[in-house]
Amino acid sequence: MTQGFGLTATARAALLQRLSKRRAEPDAAAPAESPGRDLSTLPGARDIEMVREAGAALGLESPYFRPHDGVAGAHTSIGNRDYINFSSYNYLGLNGDPRVAAAAKAAIDRHGVSASASRLASGERPVHAELEAALAAHHGAEACLAFVSGHATNVTVVGQLLGPRDLILHDQLIHNSVAEGARLSGARRLAFPHNDWRAAERELAAQRRKHGRALIVIEGHYSMDGDIPDLAPFVEMARRHDALLMVDEAHSTGVVGATGRGIAEQCGVPPDQVDIWMGTLSKTLSACGGYIAGRRQLIDLLRHAAPGFVYSVGLAPPLAAAALESLRILEAEPWRAAALQANARRFLEQAREAGFETGASAGLGIVPVILGSSVLAARMAAALFEAGINVQPILYPVVPERSARLRFFLSSEHSAADLDRAVEALVEARQAITGQRLMAS
Repeated sequence: MTQGFGLTATARAALLQRLSKRRAEPDAAAPAESPGRDLSTLPGARDIEMVREAGAALGLESPYFRPHDGVAGAHTSIGNRDYINFSSYNYLGLNGDPRVAAAAKAAIDRHGVSASASRLASGERPVHAELEAALAAHHGAEACLAFVSGHATNVTVVGQLLGPRDLILHDQLIHNSVAEGARLSGARRLAFPHNDWRAAERELAAQRRKHGRALIVIEGHYSMDGDIPDLAPFVEMARRHDALLMVDEAHSTGVVGATGRGIAEQCGVPPDQVDIWMGTLSKTLSACGGYIAGRRQLIDLLRHAAPGFVYSVGLAPPLAAAALESLRILEAEPWRAAALQANARRFLEQAREAGFETGASAGLGIVPVILGSSVLAARMAAALFEAGINVQPILYPVVPERSARLRFFLSSEHSAADLDRAVEALVEARQAITGQRLMAS
């Protein structure tokens, strides 16, 4: 793999020269701004502009924010053209299921679209309690609380439960929402190497006595790599070191485990051994929001004290109804999870046989194709889009440059022909782009 974003030395020098020239040229149409009001100096603004300019210089259209014409499932329509779609969290095809849509419509007819205010201030709707009871049962927990945003769930819960005297120990690939919650809490934050429970325990043993409470946070299914942790050792170390264990199941529900019940089912661990289950409503459950399941005392505390619940509008009734119906279908039709996992295994095996690097993916619902170059990943995504395959590139700085990738989200509704065509298109794109690069060099 060539270095410098997948370009030859000559091509990279030419690109940098073009970008430098653009930056040196003043924009006559732009009014002069005082330093404090110059929005181009805000954190991240220049990085975004640099990526945009690099894409323009390479002749690459942005793959982001494309408008879909309808439901995005195993297939989607973009600009009135059908695509095989690998860029949706609609793992079990429940977003668009008539039963889910009917449940949401009935909730609108009964309660309207919005909860209108916080549940603490103005009361709640019966569907809230029904959803939370079903989610608690799904996780083998005593109680559950639903929030309006998955990201905000982690931010507000981690930020509320821990303080400056405490310790948060998390996987180095943990989601941004947990990192933001840790920052808000003021607790000391330590990251351990990905899925390395032995390294985590060494850190915890060395630091535990220096802090008040300790929280270990892992994910049940990591969205960048599609791999899973060994849950049992994390449960055991939490007990041994008097720590709380939190598992983020955002990409696990409906995806991991024989019937889609998540990492506890996958690893054969009693779910009540985990102190805090976190999940989202926006993926398998085809709604929007997040939730925490655990002991009743924890949920009661969050219900009255978590800022993201107390000071935020309640979950919209049609979203709660859609999530509840999706959960019911998930549990009544376990063949959906089995079909998803079979599709993921098929795609993973074929991609590997074709010579693509897929990392540590467990083949449960997420398969990365790691290309090691942001420009190569962007070019591959563009070529696949042209061939009728919609998949998003993950580029530097979201991942290290050597880990730039295409990230495939599988669905139970993909056909064998869909999967075969995707791998075939990957091979064709690689051959075409490699040939172009060889000619350019």
